[in-house]
Amino acid sequence: MHDMDASGKMKVLIVDDEKLLRWSIAQKLLAWGYTPVEASTGKEGLRLFRSMYPDLILLDLRLPDEDGMDLLQTFRSEDPDVPIVVITAYGGVDEAVQAMKRGANDFMTKPLDFTRLQVTLERLLENVRLKRKIQTLEAGPWTLDAVIAESPAMRAIVRDLRRIVTTTPSSVLITGESGTGKDLLARVLHYSSDRASGPFVVIDCTAIPETLIESELFGYERGAFTDAKTSKKGAFLLANGGTLVLDEIGEMRPALQAKLLRVLEDRAFRPLGGTMDISVNVCVVATTNRNLEEAVRRGEFRSDLYYRLNVVRIHIPPLRERKEDILPLAMAFVRQFNAQFRRHVQGFTEEAAQALLQHPWPGNARELRNVIERALILYDVPLLDVVHLGLRPTAPPSLFRLPPEGIDLEKLEEQLILQALEMAQGNKTQAARLLGLSRDAFRYRLKTILERRQARGEASEREHEWESLETP
Repeated sequence: MHDMDASGKMKVLIVDDEKLLRWSIAQKLLAWGYTPVEASTGKEGLRLFRSMYPDLILLDLRLPDEDGMDLLQTFRSEDPDVPIVVITAYGGVDEAVQAMKRGANDFMTKPLDFTRLQVTLERLLENVRLKRKIQTLEAGPWTLDAVIAESPAMRAIVRDLRRIVTTTPSSVLITGESGTGKDLLARVLHYSSDRASGPFVVIDCTAIPETLIESELFGYERGAFTDAKTSKKGAFLLANGGTLVLDEIGEMRPALQAKLLRVLEDRAFRPLGGTMDISVNVCVVATTNRNLEEAVRRGEFRSDLYYRLNVVRIHIPPLRERKEDILPLAMAFVRQFNAQFRRHVQGFTEEAAQALLQHPWPGNARELRNVIERALILYDVPLLDVVHLGLRPTAPPSLFRLPPEGIDLEKLEEQLILQALEMAQGNKTQAARLLGLSRDAFRYRLKTILERRQARGEASEREHEWESLETP
């Protein structure tokens, strides 16, 4: 959640109403290699805490406008990990002990012993560094060297990634068919950059209901709506100092697209029910399998957000267009599942290798991974053959053949949506399942289609009923 300042120094928030003491502490912090942030009141301290996310807090328990104990509890409830050192008047040891019980990490009495303060800060901040290092190591081998890149297209992508991770872009757009590895590249971007010690947060724009996604992204304050008994941190706050992945951003509704654009431009957002903006330092990685240019032309995606996201773009071609990557990927999956399932598979027969190369892989790398995983669950043989892989020797026929004269893709989509509703007798959840869509994605497409048909005067009475009908 925390992030260092632009110079790479760790930030220490000083909340104390004594101006001379604040100045003295700040000077010492600068000399010790930290960045001091000063607040003379509890209210100002809370504002800075929520906007700058310090690495450690020095908190005076006696403040002119706030009870120090209450402020301590607020800090601790909003961030369970930030180290807090309380400062109390000489003789206030009982008060300090009470503060320790409420979540403080250490306490110091006035007048301050700066030698002890330096040792305390070094100890607590070293624990912060170690925790971040462990989180980075636990993230797995998401390095640029681990990306399978035998094809010219993937080699070009790796070259671009090497340039991107040395900068700090506010947003990156990753496009490609489902299963091509957009989520994996997002992780590589994060863990190969200077944000690797920060959080990595993923929001699936298709899995969260439309009514909840705004609160999931931006959070809400207590009392923002009827059921908001407590405040909730949104994904932008949770990802502060790190990376936020918005998976399948093409399904995001236009009203929310406008709010996302504001965050990308201002690097700040306001929680639902909040009264002030919160500044964040987040790299937004947006992924989609949709053609966003086409979505912009059809009015389904904001052009200004598309241009904002499209500054840094990575397009992953489908696996069938980069056959040089198929066998190296397959062998990487074999090694992975050998270790996981304690198998001893060494590779593929010539026939199996040819079958892998000839298969069209409509599910891309995800489908290849599933094929290898299934084979190693069922078999432990030196070489995998065609029968072990379960692949047909020739590609299955296409579900649809494009006529020579072409088609109107917009009208084809309309017919498929309406046919699915007819088959499902108006049940939107079942109709979405027939087309392999989430219910929210289906409802959004249906709304768009019905608006177009109404504008053309083609919508039937039954279609008007579908638009208003709610299904479980």
